[in-house]
Amino acid sequence: MRYEDAGVHLEAAAEAKRRIEAALERAKTAEVLAGVGAFAGAFDAAALTGLDAPVLLASTDGVGTKTLLAARFRRYRGLGFDLVNHGVNDLLAAGGRPLFFLDYLAADRLDPAAVAELVEGIAAAAAAARMPVLGGETAEMPGVYCAGALDVAGTIVGFADRARLPEPARVRAGDRVLALPSSGLHTNGYSLARKVVEGEDLETSREELGGRSLLDALLEPHKSYLPAWEKLEEAGLLPKVAAHITGGGVYGNLPRVLPAGLGARIRRGSWPEPPIFAWLARRGEIPPGELFRTFNMGLGMLLIYDPERAQRAQALLEEAYLVGEVVEGAGVRVEGAGGAA
Repeated sequence: MRYEDAGVHLEAAAEAKRRIEAALERAKTAEVLAGVGAFAGAFDAAALTGLDAPVLLASTDGVGTKTLLAARFRRYRGLGFDLVNHGVNDLLAAGGRPLFFLDYLAADRLDPAAVAELVEGIAAAAAAARMPVLGGETAEMPGVYCAGALDVAGTIVGFADRARLPEPARVRAGDRVLALPSSGLHTNGYSLARKVVEGEDLETSREELGGRSLLDALLEPHKSYLPAWEKLEEAGLLPKVAAHITGGGVYGNLPRVLPAGLGARIRRGSWPEPPIFAWLARRGEIPPGELFRTFNMGLGMLLIYDPERAQRAQALLEEAYLVGEVVEGAGVRVEGAGGAA
């Protein structure tokens, strides 16, 4: 028997590797000492010079069942942006900056063209964040994945100066909550969203979505907040803490950066909600509380400031919305969303 008799196609894997190497050249930097093809990536740690107390940060995440929509319509490039930008935003919320990225791609059968398109998205997003893709893994696993299924995950490594790490203990009741808007669902809530859109025409433009199709709205890539963050840093206006609103929505993520005994009140209507959320809520009869537990609802990242600095930060950024304040008592309450959580 040959490996191919077991469902693994070495020629396809070799072709995918060739395309990956070509795509990732665009994100390569001088600090990369060993990259794709090596047994382990190597990065020049001299990039950490100039810090008083350097701290390494790392985060791993995936894209979830958004991959099923992308694979069904063979639109893979956006998944690369999803993967990288999710990691970048997690690092920012932890007080860090990106150093390098590694990816993991797995399928029942590797399609070199699909892999190349996805990795081109990874490379473009990594280049925009000025970090290299140091390596990764590509796996063909028949029997583990269903026919046509694809899974992607990524690990991002970053750095921070210890003195610049977030300090939840500095947060006080009365501090303001500033929101950086999302571009859509980002990478969370797709199991529910896919259930809602079953049987729907996904490719026809719809007036209620601003002339976009459901597919375009659902596959809108995860937004990176690095440009806004760098503008805040340059002005000396980094927040006390920041929450990247991912799985669990605002109810699950904002409490992660608040000290014990403090919560937040968020005023619905103080920021623009992408129309895809209203469509999903109406079509799926999803109650408001469930919406805010499942989706980001347009709140991509929440920044907490004292009132004066919040005003200055909002004036500095092109898109930032004052959406609430920190209050006494644990939990998050979204006014107009049916209670607290």
